[in-house]
Amino acid sequence: MEKKVRFGLIGIGAQGGAYAGFLTGKGGFPGMPAPECPPHCALGALCDIDPEKEKMCKEKYPDYPFFSDWKEMVNSGTVDAVITTVPHYLHTEIAIYCLEHGMNVLVEKPAGVYAKSVREMNECAAKHPDVAFGIMFNQRTNRLYQKVKEIVESGELGQIRRSNWIINSWWRPDSYYQQSEWRATWGGEGGGVLVNQAPHQLDLWQWICGIPSTVYSNCICGAHRDIAVENDVTVITEYPNGATGSFITCTHDANGTDRFEIDLDNGKIVVEDSKKAKVYRLVKTEDELNATMSMMELAKLTSGNSAGSELVTVEEFENVDGWGFQHTTVMEDFALHILEGTALLAPGSDGINGVNLANAIQLSSWLGKKVDNPVDEDLYLEELNKKIVAEGKFPTRS
Repeated sequence: MEKKVRFGLIGIGAQGGAYAGFLTGKGGFPGMPAPECPPHCALGALCDIDPEKEKMCKEKYPDYPFFSDWKEMVNSGTVDAVITTVPHYLHTEIAIYCLEHGMNVLVEKPAGVYAKSVREMNECAAKHPDVAFGIMFNQRTNRLYQKVKEIVESGELGQIRRSNWIINSWWRPDSYYQQSEWRATWGGEGGGVLVNQAPHQLDLWQWICGIPSTVYSNCICGAHRDIAVENDVTVITEYPNGATGSFITCTHDANGTDRFEIDLDNGKIVVEDSKKAKVYRLVKTEDELNATMSMMELAKLTSGNSAGSELVTVEEFENVDGWGFQHTTVMEDFALHILEGTALLAPGSDGINGVNLANAIQLSSWLGKKVDNPVDEDLYLEELNKKIVAEGKFPTRS
């Protein structure tokens, strides 16, 4: 029999409930087919402070231990690893406790609300290298994005000049925000679309295109929704090599767009809906075309003449893996890291990059000016605390 890693789920809400379904074969996300439980993964125990969740779990998962105290579960001997499907402010506290007590921990995205706490978590992990520490960046398992990253890193298309991501396919109605009191609040969640829906894209953007050095943004809070946090965001970034980028996201577009473009010296990569990609390879570099193309040739190109096709070749590829399959792939990757020592696709320490960027985006909008990235941790936390105090809803604590 294959060895299995027994996962303990801390928090049995929408995400934790889905993971319980994945690990037992009893369902997943509503309306989506449940993937098979990965071969090296199993459910070990469940934990939640809500009595109603306890009742539900004991009815649906009677063969698995249930705990109302997550520290008790960590020390119970019933699990080999935990997943933190809890409000974001709790990620750091739980992860540090697990790391210090020898418990492997897979943190749900985002790694935390503010970079200062995430850095503390990373520093703790560095002191305990024998304990597995990962983050649920399930989109890194998407073979399409893996191939895009490989093409960019190979250098065949030269350096990145600019990148653009429009990710407005996060439509959320009022009923979504009313699921839990902590949602869409500064004290409960620490932000809106940047810390809940878009962390995957913020991670992929940096994973593929590099970490920006400066950020300028406009964040609108409560756009077309009765919430206090940002749900309409426009970002402009600059990079050390002179490249630029833009990132646009919101939760109020019922016909949302997901389009990612990377413009490079020798071509362009375009990804649609995170499923289909086209790679345009120029037969000459853009610099060469710029230096040699005549106005007559330009006229043929811009008029739609087929001569333009002589300047570029096109490669297309796609990926159709479902969301649930990507989550379970991260679990299996994490389990194999524990059992066999394989490298993690999404190390927990990578989580700070997305948090830094989200913090910088928010801080830039709050201050109305361009800010550096990584962000000024103390200044960001000072400004965030002002919003929490004004709101009167304070962070969840265990």
